[in-house]
Amino acid sequence: MIVLGIETSCDETAAALVADDRHVLSNIVLSQIEEHRPYLGVVPEIAARSHLDHLDRLIARTLGDARCGWNDIAGIAATAGPGLIGGVLVGLTTAKAIALARNLPLIAVNHLEAHALTARLTDGVDFPYLLLLVSGGHCQLLAVEGVGRFRPYGGTVDDAAGEAFDKTAALLRLGYPGGPAVEAAAQRGDPARFDLPRPMAGRPGCDFSFSGLKTAVRHAVAALPGGTAGADDAADLAAAFQEAVADVLADRTRNAISRFRADFPAGTRLIVAGGVAANAQIRRVLADTAAQHGLDFVAPPAALCTDNAAMVAWAGLERLQAGLIDGLDVAARPRWPLAALTAAPGATR
Repeated sequence: MIVLGIETSCDETAAALVADDRHVLSNIVLSQIEEHRPYLGVVPEIAARSHLDHLDRLIARTLGDARCGWNDIAGIAATAGPGLIGGVLVGLTTAKAIALARNLPLIAVNHLEAHALTARLTDGVDFPYLLLLVSGGHCQLLAVEGVGRFRPYGGTVDDAAGEAFDKTAALLRLGYPGGPAVEAAAQRGDPARFDLPRPMAGRPGCDFSFSGLKTAVRHAVAALPGGTAGADDAADLAAAFQEAVADVLADRTRNAISRFRADFPAGTRLIVAGGVAANAQIRRVLADTAAQHGLDFVAPPAALCTDNAAMVAWAGLERLQAGLIDGLDVAARPRWPLAALTAAPGATR
């Protein structure tokens, strides 16, 4: 069984073909970084127009690279939310048109569930597992019990970690996109030079907060001579910021591990997913945290942590196998919490 996946929720136009034996037949991602770089962030109107300009070509190339015809495809999966509504509409409408023209089932995929299930594509992990989903727009800890079945433990009360990376990169004039820019600068910096806070660390529960950390970076920059960060200042602040984020993620995850263990004594894995999961230091800190608590640690390859269509195709495939098919009237959603998903029937496995 092969599913075509389409991803257009933000600033990557992507198409992929994935088979039920976990083989990624083709996975193409067209980045819009250069189009958004002058604005130091994603401009929704530019993103939607770019998706419209390139998506048909990417789908054709995906089929060609995989040497697949439409008769080989079992279903069409597209991100239906959450995301920038203009871009989501482009991908979902394209998927609906293909499904109608080819008489194929349509699967409207929740972008967060696609991230959440990626470890099942890359590593074949079984349910249940503890997931830290950390990206530009989302930061939450939850137990993944099955397809469409999630038990939340905590989330951000203000900003997501990835958004904090982007804003810090802008404050330090490191360029765009912010996450990779901060990580690169941090490699040559001294994290001990600046004493940044660890918001929420040490408190009960599993919630996050990153707004105060961003403010602390801004105050640190303002206190420098001339109120601007030179190259060495920026490297040291980037290192201190990255270390603070990693410490907070580890602290909150430790609390979630305790709850996960109580709820699922047989659970053995901590999974990290989302764009921020591509950060090497964060991976190392979380791997150490998992090891300290006797859990196996799984992080998908960096290319499958950032937005891509292979994860959408895989989530669509899992939902298709569970009989969770959507009608052509399914709506695009700028917001779509995991709690609102339709769950696959039956017990976890």
